[in-house]
Amino acid sequence: MGGLGWPELTVIAVIIIALFGWKKMPDMARSLGRSARVFKSEVDEMKKDGKEPSAASRSTVPGDVVNDSTPYNPTDEARRAADARVAEAEARAAEARAEAAKLRGDSTV
Repeated sequence: MGGLGWPELTVIAVIIIALFGWKKMPDMARSLGRSARVFKSEVDEMKKDGKEPSAASRSTVPGDVVNDSTPYNPTDEARRAADARVAEAEARAAEARAEAAKLRGDSTV
């Protein structure tokens, strides 16, 4: 159960060749090599540039102090948001009923 042996690698190679075609394999390998070189050079540049932290990474943003006396309850926040959506939907429904009554000429609503 170790790794991949020669039979498995041979089957994988045959499948890849069947999918992409024999003629495209050198181009794909060349493109993969170029991509690996570009990636390696970019990683090396990032390592060279990362010697000194930037001013932005050293500065901090002042924040508010959170009162820890009341525990955070996400269900309260979700309930308030749901109540607000229900109230908004009820208001839109009332407006729609009023508009429909106005179009019908019904003045009792």
